[in-house]
Amino acid sequence: MRGGMKAGLAGLALLMGATLPGGAAWAQSCGKTGAGFPGWLAQFRQEAAAQGVSQRTLSAALDGLTYDSSVVGADRGQGVFSQSFYQFADRMVANYRIQQGRQKIQSHQRVFDAIEQRFGVPAPVIAAFWALETDFGANMGDRQTVRSVATLAYDCRRPEMFRTQLMAALKIIDRGDLTAQTMRGPWAGELGQFQFLPDHYLNFGVDFDGDGRVDLLRSDADALASAANYIRSLGWQPGQPWLEEVVVPQSLPWDKADLSIKLPRAQWSAWGVRRAGGGPLPSDGLGASLLLPMGRNGTAFLVYPNFDIFTQWNQSLVYATSAAYLAARIDGAGPYRKGTGKIAVLSMKEVADLQRLLNARGHHVGGVDGKLGAATRQAVKAEQMRLGLPADSYPTAELIAKLRAGG
Repeated sequence: MRGGMKAGLAGLALLMGATLPGGAAWAQSCGKTGAGFPGWLAQFRQEAAAQGVSQRTLSAALDGLTYDSSVVGADRGQGVFSQSFYQFADRMVANYRIQQGRQKIQSHQRVFDAIEQRFGVPAPVIAAFWALETDFGANMGDRQTVRSVATLAYDCRRPEMFRTQLMAALKIIDRGDLTAQTMRGPWAGELGQFQFLPDHYLNFGVDFDGDGRVDLLRSDADALASAANYIRSLGWQPGQPWLEEVVVPQSLPWDKADLSIKLPRAQWSAWGVRRAGGGPLPSDGLGASLLLPMGRNGTAFLVYPNFDIFTQWNQSLVYATSAAYLAARIDGAGPYRKGTGKIAVLSMKEVADLQRLLNARGHHVGGVDGKLGAATRQAVKAEQMRLGLPADSYPTAELIAKLRAGG
């Protein structure tokens, strides 16, 4: 699931604005028109040839290539991700995705078993990303990838990042995995059933069906194994859990509910945290964090070190939590409970107002964008603790009122 609300695999949201070879002539047209695009492309073509890309591939991919202003428009028009966990998960963790995920695992059982044996990643985790990224390969996009990434590499907002993607795309074609014509996807250049950026395709793609090519668009086996290969590279621990729903007592020290705080399950059990079905947690030393995506009155999860892989796949906490929850549902977990109290969801404007107030108090939440990200949640927690409010990191109208009043 890339473009739009997505951050892309492992950091597509990073803004990279380094200057390129080519100097002032390129800079004058950057972000305005494609007037200087042919000259810039000719220079890039020379660089690709110097890196070993064949003339046959350069001709097939770059001859007649034109600038696509609609791609730049899509990039500039990205909206921030402002949905709450409930809003996003209720829509995306749909019953048909859960059922289809289970069916896909059953119909591809031998492939999934071989993948887990080789990479250590269980089928439900792979199936969850498969579902959220492209609905199991049904929605992969149909733009010309080389044209898209070349346009974004020429543009001024993230040029170095997309120069890397353009070079990788050419090397994929040169390797014989795809042709310039079959290399198609969304506007930001992602490819295949798991929406890999071209450099991830090049570096983590696996020929798992043994046909001599890495085809992440048309080969389920290649796509599934490549996803597992990438997940393993992020540090997946085989045989370990990633997320489970729990019930928490109202007497819990709320300031401990923080992804940066990992405590033994024995400690959470001692504080009265229990499994969602009512059973006790194992009193062992396995480290876990308490995640309250909707605050202390909402659903509670214990998340384990493997949950970090979900946040590396996509830096949006709402996406990561939804993906981990979907994986748990595919694996047989029941639906989460909505919690014990009324939960008010702040609007995008209210979150932006809160961010201004937090910045004014010396916190550094980044841009005032109305997005409830990790930095904003950390600042919320700090102010809740200072003001004597339950420090669950979830923003409320009460907190905004206190900050406006100079509290």
